[in-house]
Amino acid sequence: MLEILSQHMRQLEAFRADVALGLSQTRKRLPSRWLYDNRGCEIFEEITRLEEYYPTRTETAILRENAREIADFCGERAVLLEYGAGAGIKTEILIDALDSPKLYVPIDIAGEFLDETVVRMRRRFPDLQTLPVVADFTAEFEIPRGVPGGRRSAFFPGSTMGNLDAHETKGFLRQVRRHVGSRGAAIIGVDLKKDLSTLLPAYDDREGVTAAFNLNLLARINRELGGDFSHECFAHEARWSEAESAVEMHLVSLCEQVVTVDGQRFAFQTGETIHTESSRKYDVRGFMDVVEDGRWSVSAIWSDPDRRFAIFGLDATW
Repeated sequence: MLEILSQHMRQLEAFRADVALGLSQTRKRLPSRWLYDNRGCEIFEEITRLEEYYPTRTETAILRENAREIADFCGERAVLLEYGAGAGIKTEILIDALDSPKLYVPIDIAGEFLDETVVRMRRRFPDLQTLPVVADFTAEFEIPRGVPGGRRSAFFPGSTMGNLDAHETKGFLRQVRRHVGSRGAAIIGVDLKKDLSTLLPAYDDREGVTAAFNLNLLARINRELGGDFSHECFAHEARWSEAESAVEMHLVSLCEQVVTVDGQRFAFQTGETIHTESSRKYDVRGFMDVVEDGRWSVSAIWSDPDRRFAIFGLDATW
């Protein structure tokens, strides 16, 4: 209990520091990981069911079509580490196909949401040992000592890789390689480049669910850091950055205003934004270059017929 409380306090202090720094910059920005509190995770699950949000639907189809091959890639008696586990819906497809999996380790920053996922997974797979880890996978953390060695496989679905910048991507791949060890593997979902008429609606849906997801970050700041953001004074916006090959999410100030957070005052001009997330899009060769530079080898690629999305099977190189 004390460890859980200590972990919560560390996370709160990290949130406080990121908000103070991010809102003080000339170009205001906040790390996308803070979008995923318990309510944010719930809203994101709603997003994955939207007609416009093709990544979840496409990746799920790829997993179902290739479940046997992907399971064989993980190997018999696999130890599966999932980063940013969320609700674990797609994970069920993989676990169901695995040959006598030894252990499932879901890792997520949202502890209460992770608890709900673990309860559901234990009901779905009663013979599979599950060991949850509450952690920010973009920061350094250790896998519990009770996790056995052998063939460990990292599972990172959902195109979350695209939320990481170049420095974060390099650090994440290095950490995953350390977690899985010299005999380890990784299965990573990647959203591929495509036309903007498909990309942008996925991040700005007609029902406004993505807008609610983005604006929830302001509610979290108000609740946890004593902020006084007014939702009515900000609007969600999705835009394409050609330089970053990414869809960016922003919160746009609709008026000139001053907001107080944790006793600090932050001024906004009309039209000024807070950049809350980037979702980078890759081509196959470009992503192969990224992982090979991070000391992984690409052993398999599974994709849909239209090449909208790809799942990469990686082996660690040492």
